[in-house]
Amino acid sequence: MKINLDGRETDFAPGTPILEMIEREGLFGRDLTNRPIAARIGGEVFNLAYTPMHEADIDLLYYAEEEGVKVYERTLQFVLIMCMRKLFPEARVFVRYSLGEGVYMTVIKEPAFSEEDMERLKAEMRSVINADYKLLRKRMSIAEAVAAFERDGQSDKAQLLKWRRFSYFDVYRCPEYSDYIDYYYGETAPSTGYVSLFDLHLLDGGLVMLRPRREAPLEPIEYVPNPKMAAVFRRSDEWGRIMTCSTANELNTRVENGTVRELIRVNEALHEKMFAKTADAIIERGAKAIMLAGPSSSGKTTSANRIATQLRAEGLDPIMISLDNYYCDRKYCPRDENGELDFEHINALDIGRFNHDLKLLMAGEEVETPIFDFIEQRPKDKGLVIKAGKDQPLIIEGIHGLNPQMLGDEIDRSRVFKVYVSALTTINLDDHNRVRTTDLRILRRLVRDYETRGASMERTLSMWASVRRGESRWIFPYQEEADMILNTVLHYEPAIMKRHVYPLLLTVPPESEYYCMARSIVKYLNYFLEANVEDEIPPTSILREFIGGNTFYK
Repeated sequence: MKINLDGRETDFAPGTPILEMIEREGLFGRDLTNRPIAARIGGEVFNLAYTPMHEADIDLLYYAEEEGVKVYERTLQFVLIMCMRKLFPEARVFVRYSLGEGVYMTVIKEPAFSEEDMERLKAEMRSVINADYKLLRKRMSIAEAVAAFERDGQSDKAQLLKWRRFSYFDVYRCPEYSDYIDYYYGETAPSTGYVSLFDLHLLDGGLVMLRPRREAPLEPIEYVPNPKMAAVFRRSDEWGRIMTCSTANELNTRVENGTVRELIRVNEALHEKMFAKTADAIIERGAKAIMLAGPSSSGKTTSANRIATQLRAEGLDPIMISLDNYYCDRKYCPRDENGELDFEHINALDIGRFNHDLKLLMAGEEVETPIFDFIEQRPKDKGLVIKAGKDQPLIIEGIHGLNPQMLGDEIDRSRVFKVYVSALTTINLDDHNRVRTTDLRILRRLVRDYETRGASMERTLSMWASVRRGESRWIFPYQEEADMILNTVLHYEPAIMKRHVYPLLLTVPPESEYYCMARSIVKYLNYFLEANVEDEIPPTSILREFIGGNTFYK
C-alpha cells in the first residue's frame, strides 16, 4: 500500500507499524531534536506503534511541536507513577497543575515523601527509561476497565468512567516491568526510552516533574520558584474542597442532582470576596495607579470593573484606562520573524506617551488620553480628556500592565499596585489527568470570538499559537512581580462552556489543520455534563465576559 510519510511517498506492506516505516526510511533520529515522537493522520494523533491498514498521509510529530510536548509529558508521567508504585506500593500520586514549566504532583505516603525517596525514584525511572520497555495500548470494555481500576484502588478513574459516552476504554501498560495500568486523554510515546531527559524537584509534600525545554530539547528545564502562583493554586484547590468540586465526577454529580446552582452561588461569592480583598489591599497601599495584566481570556476587563465596583463601595471613584488605546499607528508596529505585524510586542504601544500621561494624571493634572481607532488602525485625532481627583485611582488594564518598561523612572512606584489575572484551573478529570489552564482559556476565547465577532472555530484556533508565544514572552515572565494574583477560574464553567462550544467544535472537518486541536478539546469535554442553568449566573460574573450578558458593557 502507498503511504505518504512526511512528504515521502513509499510502498509498505499492509500491517506495517508507523515506527517500522520510520526506521526503514531512516527518519528515526538520534535524539529529541530530530526523533519523531508521534504521528498525525487525518488530523488525529497516533502512537508510533499504530498500524495503518490502508493508504494514508502520515505527518510525523516532533518535540518542538506543542502536541509533541504533550506526548512526552504523558509518557514521562506514566513512567514516574509506575516507578513510584513499584518502589512505594502504598503511595499515591495526585497530578495537580502546572507550576512554571513543570507539573506539580502531591504524594500521599507514610512516612512523608523525602529527598532520599525522590533520589530512589529518579534512579528507578532512569533504569526503566534505559531499558526502553514498550508501552502497550489495550482496549477494554467499560465494565472491565471499571473493575480493573477498582481492584487497583484507582476509584477516581472508576467513577469517571460512568460518564464516558463510549462502550470501550483504552489503557496503557508496560508488561515488561509492571502490571500497572493507566489512562490519559491523549497518546504516549511507544516506549520508555523516549523520555530520557527529565528532572524532579521536591516541593511541599510532593514534587515538580520537569521535562526538556521545548525550544532546546537537549536541555532540561530548571526549576524556578513561583511562590505567589503556587499559593494561588493552593487556594483554588481549597475552593474545590469547600465546594466539593475538584474533579469532573464531582462537577457532573452536582449537575445531575441539581446542586450546581448552589455551586454557582458559592463560587461567585468566593470571587466577590477575592475582589473585595484586592480593593482593600489597594486602599491600604494608598495606590493611585492599579496596573492590571493577564493572558488572553483570563477575564481582565471584568476583573478591572469588579475591582472598580469594590473601590466605589469604599467611597472612591476609579477611572478606567485601557492600554489598548495606546497602540501606535500600525505603520509603526513591529513585525515578527515572519514579517507579520506583531500586535503582542510591547513596542506596539506608545510607551513614551503612556508614561507622560500617567505621570501627569498621578499628579492630578488634566490629560488628553488617546483613543485607538481599530477600524482605521491608528489613534483618533481627538482623544479623551481626563483629570483624576484625589479620590480617583486609575485602573489601567492591558496585557503589558506588569512589564517594567511600562513605568518610567519618573513614576512613583510606591503608589502603583500591580494585579495579575489568570484562569488557573485545578478541576481535573481524575487523579492523573489534569485539565490545563490553557485548555480552559481556549474554551473562553472560542466562545467569546464566536459570540461577539462571528469567528469560526478554525479562525480562533489558528491564532492560538501566536497568542501563546506572545504570552510566554510578554506576560508570564512578570507574573510573580504582582502585588496580588487573582484566579478568575470558576469551577462550574466546563459545564456551561460545553453547551456553547461543543457542537461548534464538532464542525471542524478532519482535513483541517486544526482538527487535532479541536478533537483534543472535544475529548476532555466528553467527560463533562452540560448544565442549563445560565439564569443563575450573575450579570457581573467573569463568565459573562465570554458567554454574553455582562452588564458592565451596557
